[in-house]
Amino acid sequence: MSEWKARRFWKASSVRPADDGFEVALDDRPLRTPGKLPLILPTSGLAAAVAAEWDAQADVIDPYTMPLTRAANSAVEKVAPQFAGVAGMLAEYGGTDLLSYRADQPAELARRQAEAWDPLIDWAATELRAPLRITYGVIPVRQDEQSLARLHQHLAELDVFGLTALHDLVTLPGSLILGLAVIRGRIDAETAFRICRIDEDFQAERWGQDDEAADAAESRRVAMLVAERLWHLSRRG
Repeated sequence: MSEWKARRFWKASSVRPADDGFEVALDDRPLRTPGKLPLILPTSGLAAAVAAEWDAQADVIDPYTMPLTRAANSAVEKVAPQFAGVAGMLAEYGGTDLLSYRADQPAELARRQAEAWDPLIDWAATELRAPLRITYGVIPVRQDEQSLARLHQHLAELDVFGLTALHDLVTLPGSLILGLAVIRGRIDAETAFRICRIDEDFQAERWGQDDEAADAAESRRVAMLVAERLWHLSRRG
């Protein structure tokens, strides 16, 4: 038996004002989440980008080609009802942040990590007022509770779509500092992806690239770029 697939039923999409934001209409039918909730978007720019994803669909709808739509659905259905829990989960990454855990050997790997990560540790201490301690090897380090509380507060001050965008920018690289650096304009998502892979890239230089691992890494890179785009689109327009 062949798998049922949703098919295109509309001729064109449009964007129109809605309560507290904008909505996408397929012909004259307002777009809703899979759970049938109204999909209200914070900016016309994000609504237009979501509408473009729907307009790009051919006869059969492919959700995997609509990353902004899927992210918006998650914002409404998953993040909004449990905002505090999501913020708390992401805040926990500050306690085990990738940038705090360094290699002591080989010397070249340690140098690369210090060169790329030290400026962001310094930025967190000054810009975020959240200095983090550094450790070497696998020895865990306990972070200052005031620093962790300040990082948590930065997350609590975000809106639903901002926190949704930040999710992949934190969980995929394993660093709260990298995620916050992207949404605050300190670095872009492409740089964050490169920085978080210093160890993997170093090992690949020495032992060769694994194709399966490379494909997985590329998927993470694309997801981080989508998250960055969601952040910017949900801020303006």
